[in-house]
Amino acid sequence: MNGFPPQHADWPPSLTTAADSTRPPSIHEHPEFQSMRRAFRTFGATVVTLVVGGFLLYVLLSSFASGVMNQPLVGHLTLGLAFGLVQFAVMALAVWRYTVHMRRRMDPVARRLRAELNRTGPGRPRVPQERRFRTW
Repeated sequence: MNGFPPQHADWPPSLTTAADSTRPPSIHEHPEFQSMRRAFRTFGATVVTLVVGGFLLYVLLSSFASGVMNQPLVGHLTLGLAFGLVQFAVMALAVWRYTVHMRRRMDPVARRLRAELNRTGPGRPRVPQERRFRTW
């Protein structure tokens, strides 16, 4: 005897034991949840790329093309200042599109998944239907 536990054919223990086969499926395995995550990531990556790309373009133009950015438009308003103000509009547009996207595409799927989770067996914890935050 060398002091070590005896070697078994199933060592290390496999991850799929009898206890795992009786557990209810995780929400992360649900196909609708996977499609919701994919849509969220795709939308987020697209919007972030456009907003950050526009801001980076603005910074690069102001650094390396100051002659173009100093072109007067109306009175004291230059092309660079107008482009800087447009950055605020682009950010507001991105926030607006994000809320519309979440309301139209993500919220209905999340409600369906929440209802399905609440319908499943009694062993699962109940998911709150809607969280209400206290006002001031």
